Amino acid sequence: MDTLIVLIIGLAAGLLGGLLGIGGSVVMIPALTEALGPRPHLYQAAAMIVNFFVVAPALIQHAKVKAIIFPVVRSMAPAAGICVLLGVWTSELSMFQGSGQSTLILLFGVFLLWVAARQILAVWSPPLNPMDAETASKPSGWRAALLIGAPMGFVAGLLGVGGGVICVPFQMRFLKVPLRQAIANSAATILLLSLIGAILKNSALVTGHSDLELSDSLKIAGTLIPPAIIGSMLGSRLTHILPIKILRTALVLLLLTAAARMIIISQSMRSTESTLQAHAMPESN
Repeated sequence: MDTLIVLIIGLAAGLLGGLLGIGGSVVMIPALTEALGPRPHLYQAAAMIVNFFVVAPALIQHAKVKAIIFPVVRSMAPAAGICVLLGVWTSELSMFQGSGQSTLILLFGVFLLWVAARQILAVWSPPLNPMDAETASKPSGWRAALLIGAPMGFVAGLLGVGGGVICVPFQMRFLKVPLRQAIANSAATILLLSLIGAILKNSALVTGHSDLELSDSLKIAGTLIPPAIIGSMLGSRLTHILPIKILRTALVLLLLTAAARMIIISQSMRSTESTLQAHAMPESN
């Protein structure tokens, strides 16, 4: 493992996460794939650990300013917690093992395209008309659970992301929660999801992946965490200084590039596997 490269990835992930309130996994996982090779299960396991340590300090700040709307979190969290279990279990199916890892990488590339589209809409769409925090504190429980908590948890478990890129805009769209409160609610839910996901995904490395070790995940996560925390603290300050449209435009370009690379890598893996199978067939005959 190239320690310097992983340190830089952690700093970039934390910086962008702090700037725009997105999960660092959308930066960490494609960057690690590009730098260290396609090992999606390993990077997901490490990213879930990092997400917990990065979101915890931010959550403390949200709590200090009383930005968390606890009724919303209580409505989202149970469904999210159950669905993150389902997402991790799905990621460990045989279709995503071995040569099937290319499918998991392809799904992540498509997910990045969706995130980029959301950022473009955030730049060019007129702002929503959210309710005030007091009104939003009385959410429809089923809406918060099924429309936000469930998809957030499943995607977090399947792809190893925090889920904030789903949780924040969906709260604003379906519950009319103000942006600052939506980010705070998302952080509170991610803390739970990342803890559950990290335990499950790293346990799966021990029981279901003979080519991977738990120490590999812990080593990568331990290298990513310090610079990611520093980057997150710096990014959260720069959010109030730098022009947000310029930041979002830069992020869209980064996401589109990362998505293209993930899709290309997945197709390259499939092509290599097909070639190996074609060469193996005459030998077996």
